[in-house]
Order: sequence, then C-alpha cells, then structure tokens
Amino acid sequence: MIFKGKRILITGGTGSLGRKLVTRILSGENGVPAGVRVFSRDEAKQHQMRLEYKKLKSATDEIIYRNLPEALEFQIGDVRDLKSVARALKDVDIVINAAALKQVPTCEYYPYEAVKTNIMGAYNIAAAVAELKTPVETVVGVSTDKACKPVNVMGMTKAIQERVFIEANMLCRDTRFICVRYGNVLASRGSIMPLFHDQIRRGGPLTITSGEMTRFLLSLEDAVAAIIAAVRTAQQGETFVPKAPSVRITDVADVLIGGRKIEKRIVGVRPGEKTHEVLISEEECLRTVDYGEYYSIQPILPELRSVKIKKPVLTKEYSSMDNLLSKKEIFALLKKKKLLVDDVKGPTGEILA
Repeated sequence: MIFKGKRILITGGTGSLGRKLVTRILSGENGVPAGVRVFSRDEAKQHQMRLEYKKLKSATDEIIYRNLPEALEFQIGDVRDLKSVARALKDVDIVINAAALKQVPTCEYYPYEAVKTNIMGAYNIAAAVAELKTPVETVVGVSTDKACKPVNVMGMTKAIQERVFIEANMLCRDTRFICVRYGNVLASRGSIMPLFHDQIRRGGPLTITSGEMTRFLLSLEDAVAAIIAAVRTAQQGETFVPKAPSVRITDVADVLIGGRKIEKRIVGVRPGEKTHEVLISEEECLRTVDYGEYYSIQPILPELRSVKIKKPVLTKEYSSMDNLLSKKEIFALLKKKKLLVDDVKGPTGEILA
C-alpha cells in the first residue's frame, strides 16, 4: 500500500499521463492517499479536469473555492519557477515529475524552452528539496527512450534531467530520487495513434515519416504501472525501464487501415527524429539488472549503486528494431487496448469499418 496516507504531487498533472496517474492513485488500489495535488500552468485544463473529477458538465468559478479540502487539489504554477515549485512541495511525500516539453520538432525549434522545462524544472525540484529541506520521501523523474543515445533536443534535455535527479541523491540522503524511462505511449496527446485515427476518419492519407521507422509502444496504463512499480521497488538513483513491445510504424498503419482504401504517404523524417529508438544503451547494459517485467539501470555514480552486477543481463542495446511484433500481434494489442478504429465514416459518409 505504497500510497496509503501519502500526499502526492504530480507536476504536469493535466497531461495524458498525469490524468491517468490521478485516476489510478485515487482508486485506492495501492492505498488510499491523503491527497493528490495537480501542479501545472494551464488553468483551462485544470478546470476541465476538476469538472471531470466532480462529474459535472459545466460549472462557474465557485467550484474552485473548495479546492484545498478535496482529495484532488489543483495548484497553478510552473516547474521553471523555484518559488512556485517550493510552494507546491509543501507537506508532500511523493513527487512525480510529469511536466515536460515533449514534442520533438517543437524542442528543435525552441531548444532553450526545452532546457527550461525539462532540465531547470528537474533542478528546481531537487533544489527545493535540498535547500529548503522539504521532507519529501520520493521523487520520480519521468523520462523517455529519446534520452538514451539522444540525437534531438527533447532527448538531450531528458537525459540531463535523469542525471540531475540521480545526482540529487548525493545531496538529499533522506529523499529517494529515481527515474522511469519508457517509449511512446499509445493514445497520448501528440502520439501517432490519435493522428492515424483522425487521418482515417478524414479518408486519408496516413502520413508516415519513414518506411523503416520502429518504436516501442506502451499504453497509458503500462506507463502508469511502470511508475508505480518504481515507487514500490526502485532504490536511490535507479532508472526503471519496462520491457515493452516494439513495432514497425508502417505495420501499425496497415493494421489500423484494415480493408479500407486509404493511402499511406511517406513524408520524410521530422527534425530530430530517429529511425529506431533505444531504451538501454550498450554502456548501460553493463549496469542493468533484471526485475522481471522491468529492467533497472543502476546509477552511473558508483556511490549510489545498490546491486553488484556479476554478469550483464543484456549483451547489446535494447532497441526498437529488435523483436518486432507481427501485424497479427499488433492487431491483438490494439484490440486489447481498444485502439482499433471502428465504424469510421469516410468523406462521403459511407461506413468504412
């Protein structure tokens, strides 16, 4: 019961991951928390989330007045601002840092904005805990496969975020800083699944950046499960990596299209985009252990390592180009996750499914 009686802060809590985290935590399946605080700078998304929590279609501003006594609390603020972060950390036991600039092309065009959110945001959390002696028990940094052998700004800043949190364990001995690194999340905002669904509804074409593109795929539920597993098990400085299926994007497109007459169009690789993603590099293999459904990368700082590795569990990098799912397996996965496109109307109104 890892969340029993705990006060939990979720930065970037109005995003796809944050919303799913809130639902799982408040379900009480891992212990009933004392409260969950959603921290973000988007008042419109907070308002919509508050309405959904209260099962209301609409409301005027009076619903904000009882913000503090509720199990789910909302706080406007920005991880880029240390004072704002320090205020959000008041009386908090567990922090899950889901705040991020995560769109790869956006980060390429505005790299310093990515630095301020993805790096300075993490630093502000660590600084608030260290300098203000905030009694936080656990901080979880949510990372990405793009942080491994990064070639784009989003991945570079997330890689530094991981190191900021790992190093924070040296400064804050009473707080456990850990990370979770995983691949693309099915149906999250900005992912290929909503894009493909929308393109199919419009009658096509489905736009694909490269015919060779492969990706790790997880559902939002899988991503949340990885975070919960890390909170339950990870030691200081460890990075949890779920064992995730990988797919060729053209195969995903074919499965979603099914028997529909919809064109696939190759449009070229976006700025900063990789053909294949890697979750664990060759160098990290040397300090990776197997935890069943997850791998754990031991911290790069030897003082923090909790496990002595006699023999590496991986002999090469953990890449999305290996062990690809077949189209049949992709179909079964998308059906299980309820992500197939059903009863979709084409541009002239005919039923395509």
